[in-house]
Amino acid sequence: MSLVIRNLQRVIPIRRVPLRKKIEIVRSILGVQKFDLAIICVDNKNIQHLNRIYREKNVPTDVLSFPFYEVTATHGLCHLLGFTHSTEAEWQKMHQKEKLVLDELNLRAGTRLQPLSRGLF
Repeated sequence: MSLVIRNLQRVIPIRRVPLRKKIEIVRSILGVQKFDLAIICVDNKNIQHLNRIYREKNVPTDVLSFPFYEVTATHGLCHLLGFTHSTEAEWQKMHQKEKLVLDELNLRAGTRLQPLSRGLF
């Protein structure tokens, strides 16, 4: 079980140690200690972008949660297969491959996952 906390915004100071302790208490209460968890704090612009991609709602929201491991695994495997996104042409190839894989996963698993590289260029 791991807990990752990232602060990618600068508006609200995040004190990681107290936040980590409180999250561990909540996990204990809910009985979910065996799951990996990542908390990423972003600004309104970035959460709105993610909300638009994953929920088709073009507004900021207070929280988004989803099993991101399928997306990150797909993205990582594409990199291991030699795909990159350093240029727009490379991004288009990688985005197409990620989309193909995730579209098939969405059909089979009933999810609505999108490539990590979406909107990069």
